[in-house]
Amino acid sequence: MSNAVNYKEITQKGLWSNNAALVQLLGLCPLLAVSSTVVNALGLGLATLIVLIISNVVVSLIRHQVSDAVRLPAFVMIIASAVTCTELLMKAFTYELYLILGIFIPLIVTNCAVLGRADAFASKNKLLPSAVDGFMMGMGFMLVLVCVGAVRELLGTGHLFADMQLLFGESARSWHLNVFGSDFPNVIFALLPPGAFIVVGFLIAAKNTIDAQLKKRADARKAQVTKGSKRVRTTGSVA
Repeated sequence: MSNAVNYKEITQKGLWSNNAALVQLLGLCPLLAVSSTVVNALGLGLATLIVLIISNVVVSLIRHQVSDAVRLPAFVMIIASAVTCTELLMKAFTYELYLILGIFIPLIVTNCAVLGRADAFASKNKLLPSAVDGFMMGMGFMLVLVCVGAVRELLGTGHLFADMQLLFGESARSWHLNVFGSDFPNVIFALLPPGAFIVVGFLIAAKNTIDAQLKKRADARKAQVTKGSKRVRTTGSVA
């Protein structure tokens, strides 16, 4: 592998082209189950982000000391330890939110996105690139969680950023926005798991549409450059 690390590519893959939720479709269980509000989605997203960074860093540090025979069990133990530390932090500082998220915090251990990055990237790269990869993959997953949570909370309650004090303290209680007012006909379906499926489906469709448009523009620019090059060669030949 080349020693040169393309951090722009790592960022682009983590946030967009290889997004764990929208492209790899990993971690769908917590994505659909706890994303009924922004605070729940943000809490789980931050927990997953922390676990990804810790596991990638530790796996990168021990990558030359662990044999192939015990590689995956060792990675799972590292991830489980990182999840336990994150769980203890949430119990200490955001206990009420921890109770709401419940079993989905320990279940981060089974999130294939975390183990996948440890095996596919961190076990083959140095410390800093592995930490950046974990951060960007976690950010990509968290952003999707927050987007889904925002849409579901908005449609289901007409409000946004409710109960943010569970994560950021009492000062965040004032962040609560009543966007549509008391007359808004709440779409309760949006708060149920089928509603989450539909929202995620629309996000995937939107991403695919944007990718198709970007590819179309890139192809058009490439064709224009090729046409210009042929014209220059033809003019030179005539001269």
